Amino acid sequence: MTAAILEADARVELCKIYRKIEGSGLSLGNAGNISLRLGDVMLISPTGADGATVAPDDFVLSRFDGTALSQGTPSSEWAIHGGIYAAGLAQAVIHAHPDCCVALSCLRRPMPPFHYMVASFGGHEVPCAPYAPFGTTALAEGVVASLAGHSACLMANHGMVCIGSTLAQAFARTVKLEMLARQLLLARQAGEIVHLTRDEMDTVLGRYAEYGRGRLSSG
Repeated sequence: MTAAILEADARVELCKIYRKIEGSGLSLGNAGNISLRLGDVMLISPTGADGATVAPDDFVLSRFDGTALSQGTPSSEWAIHGGIYAAGLAQAVIHAHPDCCVALSCLRRPMPPFHYMVASFGGHEVPCAPYAPFGTTALAEGVVASLAGHSACLMANHGMVCIGSTLAQAFARTVKLEMLARQLLLARQAGEIVHLTRDEMDTVLGRYAEYGRGRLSSG
């Protein structure tokens, strides 16, 4: 399979997921951005791309430093995507502004261990990257640092980022993170939340490590 065919397939997949993000209400209009790593370059959504009308040819082939290698202008948040790829953290990145994640991000605190599925993102909590203006190197650096050891993070007063080995995986994590954010907000309305302990979360992390490998015991 040639590089040209791989790029063409990647453009179709990016378009599909970008429209899916719009259709599921995870980001509306031109909010958010997505990308796929292709070796030492990336395909990223263009600045101002609308999820309802974006086409495969709209995605921009770009270096990790934001230099465009095809027609169009990379998303204003190219530094987040490029930084994640340069650090070797993922093959796919989704940055979105889903309502409940945004609401939690405005608290500037991590998502706590209120539910065992928080551990599915790689730790005892989902970190929150510090606030910095959008489209800045400072924001990108904060996100990359926050993602160390995790597959998702909130972005203070902004939104969220999920990463994965595939776009499908990154999208599934985005859906799950928004679901957990919504459940956390509901739980806080109901009363005082009892968080899982560190030992309980360590147990969950261990079980996640065995999940899908045929070694998950019932003990």
